[in-house]
This record gives sequence, structure tokens and C-alpha cells, in this order.
Amino acid sequence: MNLAVTADDLVVLSKWDTPTICNALEEIFPERRGFGFTTEHFFSLDPGLSPICGFARTATIRAAAPSNEGAEQVAEKRTAYYEYVAATPSPTIVVIQDIDAQPGIGAFWGEVQTNIHKGLGCLGAVTNGSFRDVPDSARGFNLIGGKVGPSHAFVHLVDIGCQVTVHGLTAQTNDIIHMDQHGAVLVPEKAVKQIPVVLDLITKREAIILDSVRSEDFTIEKLHTAMGKLKDIH
Repeated sequence: MNLAVTADDLVVLSKWDTPTICNALEEIFPERRGFGFTTEHFFSLDPGLSPICGFARTATIRAAAPSNEGAEQVAEKRTAYYEYVAATPSPTIVVIQDIDAQPGIGAFWGEVQTNIHKGLGCLGAVTNGSFRDVPDSARGFNLIGGKVGPSHAFVHLVDIGCQVTVHGLTAQTNDIIHMDQHGAVLVPEKAVKQIPVVLDLITKREAIILDSVRSEDFTIEKLHTAMGKLKDIH
């Protein structure tokens, strides 16, 4: 990974919501317009939280049946996972794929895990699985999941640091992920420093439309004129 991408760079990207980041990526990499982001509905632990951007930590889980590993192996894997989450570079966003035939039978995320991960420098998480303990989860932890449920069932880690696909988003360790209540998108490294420049141009283009439609004398003719100055409207 190119560590020229710094935590400060990711803070800059966090100024914009995820749909806006997607707009910029469409300009920088038109060939990625149809992939690289989540494509199914999520439930947000706290929709009011600001967007986040971080380096991916990935894992797979199951919850429908107990692990076939012994208690010692399960504990060792859990310890290895926490060390992995805490490793540099940071900040991090965990992307967990529930690989059960019916994802979300048991929740990995709840009061305990959100607080542990927040303490380890993790900003949030993306999962197709479920989460619970909504009132008691760590405040400020930006979590989106496939569903909300009451039980953790037999939830356990399967693999750590593997490639995962969650609702259309494929990620692996240290990929750059941007997310908010809308979903998540993978940000290619070479786009990180281009995005602010591109978004400045997009904002200026959109202002042509928005200034027109917000004017008191707005008409369909003025819309046609404004649209004629743009190649694309979102």
C-alpha cells in the first residue's frame, strides 16, 4: 500500500457525504461508475453521524451454528482479530461479511463490540449481518448493517484479513473505505488527493443549476439555459 495516503487525507474526504464522493469517483474513473460501492439497503445505528473514511479491516463471520473450533482456538482467533484491527495504518473501518446462507441470524455488533472497536481506533463498520443493543452501543461509532436483531446466536469469526464482499462492495485489508448512512464506497488510492479538486469543480457546475432553480424568477426557460451549460446533472 502507498502510505503517502495519510490519516489527514482521509479526514479531508470525511468533509463530504458518500454520495458526493461517488460523484467525484465517477469523474475520475468513469469505468467504475457501476461498481465499487454498496448496492443494497442498510440500517444505520445512528443516521445523524458525520461521514467517515478509513483503512479497511476485513473478516467473515457465521452465527447460525456453533464454531467447529475448540474454545482455545476461538479465543486465539479473537485475540488475533483485535490485534489486526488495532494495527496501523489508522483510522480503520471494519468490513465484515456474514457468510451464513441467511445473514444476520446472530449479531456480531452490539454494546461490547462497538465499544471495543471504538477504543481500538476504529471509526465504524459495514456489515451485511445484524447488530443489536441500539441504545447502548458506543456513541459516535458509525455502523451500518443488513438488519437489526435481538440475539448474537452462535456468532463467531471465521476468517480474518480476507477479501470480503458486503452488499456489492468488495474490500480487503487497507483498502480505503468512505461511508455514512447512505452506504459505503471503495476509494482507490490514486483518487484520494484528486477528489477535493474534482469536487470543487463539481460544486461550481452544480451551482449553475441550484442558483437558477432557487431564484425567485425561475422558469423552465431558465432551467433549459442552465442545463445547456452542464454535461451531467445529479
